[in-house]
Amino acid sequence: MTYEYENLLKEKGYSLICGVDEAGRGPLAGPVFAAAVILPEGLEELGINDSKKLSEKKRDALFDMICEKAVAYSIASASEKEIDEINILNATFLAMKRAVDGLKIKPDFALIDGNRKPNTGVEEMPLVKGDAKSISIAAASILAKVSRDRYLLELDKEYPEYLFSQHKGYPTKLHYEKIKEHGISPVHRLSFLKNLSEK
Repeated sequence: MTYEYENLLKEKGYSLICGVDEAGRGPLAGPVFAAAVILPEGLEELGINDSKKLSEKKRDALFDMICEKAVAYSIASASEKEIDEINILNATFLAMKRAVDGLKIKPDFALIDGNRKPNTGVEEMPLVKGDAKSISIAAASILAKVSRDRYLLELDKEYPEYLFSQHKGYPTKLHYEKIKEHGISPVHRLSFLKNLSEK
C-alpha cells in the first residue's frame, strides 16, 4: 500500500490529508462506525492494507500502531436508532462527518472510501475501493473495523443470547435463528428487519 493518492494531492498544494472509511453498513445490529486518519509519511513497511484482507490478529496489531503513529485520528459512529431514522447511507455519512470533526488537527482534504461525498466539511474526493488504493483510507478501515468488532463483543456480554461474538451482527443464518428465538433486541436495526417483524 502506497501514498500515491496522498502524494498527488500534496503536489496540488494540500498538506494535511485524511483517509475516511466506515465499517458495519450491512449488519442487522449495532451502530455504523467510521474513522478518519491523518498519517505521517513512511509507514509503508507496517503492512497497512484494506481491513478485509487482514487477519483479526494483524488488524489488532495495526490498530495500536496506527493510533500511536498517526498525526491525528478519530473514530465515531451513528447509532442503530439514527440508522432507522435517516437510513444507513445518511447514517454512514453522519458517522464519517463526526470522525472528521473529531480530528484534533483539521485536515485540508479528505479521501473517502466509496463513490459519494459525505460532506464532511472539508474538501473531499470519493475513491471507489479506496481501502485498497490509499494507505490513509486503509488505515481508517482498520480503525473502524476493529472498533466495531470490539463494540460487538461488548454487546455480546449485554445480550449473550444473540451470540454477537460469533456473527458480529451480520445477517447470518445463526443470527436470524437467534432473532426468531429471542425476538428483536434494543440494539437491532428495525429498518433492516421490517420483513422479519411483519412475518
